[in-house]
Amino acid sequence: MRRVVALAFVVVGLLVVAADAFIRYLLRGIPKPVKGVFANGMAYARLGTGPKTMLWIRGGPGNVVPMGRLFLALSVSTLRPFVESGYTCWVVTRKQNMPKGYTVADMAEDYAGLIADEFDGKVDLVAGEEAYGGMIGFCLAARHPDRLGRLATLIAGYQVSEQGKALELDFARLMSEGRTSEAGALVVGLMAPDLRVPGVARVIGAAFIRLFFGETHPYFASDVMIEAEAVTAFDAREVLSEIPVPVLLIGCDKDPEFSKEVYEETARLIPDCTLRLYRGKTGFQAVMDKRLPQDVLDFVGQRSRVQAGRDVEQATIIDRTARRHIHQDIWIAAPVEEVFALYCDATRWRELAGADMGEITSVSGPIDQVGTTFEGTMRIAGRKISGTMRIAEVEPPRLVRVQNDEGAMGFVYRFEPEGNGTRFSADAEYEMTSPLSRLADKVVLHGYMERAMRHMTGRMKEMAEAKVPVAT
Repeated sequence: MRRVVALAFVVVGLLVVAADAFIRYLLRGIPKPVKGVFANGMAYARLGTGPKTMLWIRGGPGNVVPMGRLFLALSVSTLRPFVESGYTCWVVTRKQNMPKGYTVADMAEDYAGLIADEFDGKVDLVAGEEAYGGMIGFCLAARHPDRLGRLATLIAGYQVSEQGKALELDFARLMSEGRTSEAGALVVGLMAPDLRVPGVARVIGAAFIRLFFGETHPYFASDVMIEAEAVTAFDAREVLSEIPVPVLLIGCDKDPEFSKEVYEETARLIPDCTLRLYRGKTGFQAVMDKRLPQDVLDFVGQRSRVQAGRDVEQATIIDRTARRHIHQDIWIAAPVEEVFALYCDATRWRELAGADMGEITSVSGPIDQVGTTFEGTMRIAGRKISGTMRIAEVEPPRLVRVQNDEGAMGFVYRFEPEGNGTRFSADAEYEMTSPLSRLADKVVLHGYMERAMRHMTGRMKEMAEAKVPVAT
């Protein structure tokens, strides 16, 4: 047994080293976030310099400067889409040295004051992460709706379950006592409940805490308990009906802290709420789900408003089956007329798409003219797929809609002035009617389309900004 345990520790150690190396690899080319502490004692990390502002209220407990290496790695997948869409992302914790008995409502007042003092009185989007950020977001939106444009609540309902309360309080107590490996083991137990080798959870847990939290501060031991006690005592039902701003609520159905029914009831109680449930996911898996950033961006940019008084099925974004949709958008530091002209220059399309993604041939006329046709070829899994596309609608310099003659695939490209530049968005919609085609879509096509559109929007930004840079 001792040899098994010793070997397990060696393996875990090697995994930790490999994980750290992988994090370093992920961070290549990512500008280092700016970190600091506001005058009111709230720590922050800032990513991006776009014209729109997102305030990301961190989960918890633990109000440390969010600069651990794991945070940086996670920001690659979670925050990068927002930065690329023109947001300056401010990831902000609760303030330091909170008095005993501080409540969720008190913490929301801190964020409201921060927005007034540091962000000219309003931010475009507030994202509340997990129970802590989500519940604070509910209070902030109800008490100070003028401070935010929209609220995205990520894995939080109106009240933490009894099991969740025990987990939060146990984790906070262990962290406050400096027993970080045991606290980390609790988290590992949630992520890998079938892990059975003695001591391995504590070793991995210690590495997890070190990678995620980074350095603490002199008030951490007290603050971490105050946070946990506040969240486990809070019931958001008293404020949900008072929220006037549009809310996106992302939940899941395998979360020990919030049940599916709690998410549904939370959505019912908010007058204007869109509920998105990630089925078969735990809370940790849902926060890391690659759909999450795009779902938030879709909600902000495209969602039709849901009227008050609807039932939860109206509030839910129904999973698409036959019709599939992909959205990408990005802010470009160039005038809208120049970005529109770049898209309409068919001679540049090969540069935009990239040789590996496909090619456009046989263009019959100007791209900004309804009725122009062209042949589009995609290379997917080593096979070529071709079809004739037609310019179906043009509104210079705002919109181009492209459709194939059968109506099974279409694209809409929008160009909107935003600040000193342009918000360029691309939407694709296509139809999968048979079980075999839906399987092919799940295995190959959807991922290919996402990569192709992400590549194209990124290249539009690079090429437009290289041609006509605009001071920001």
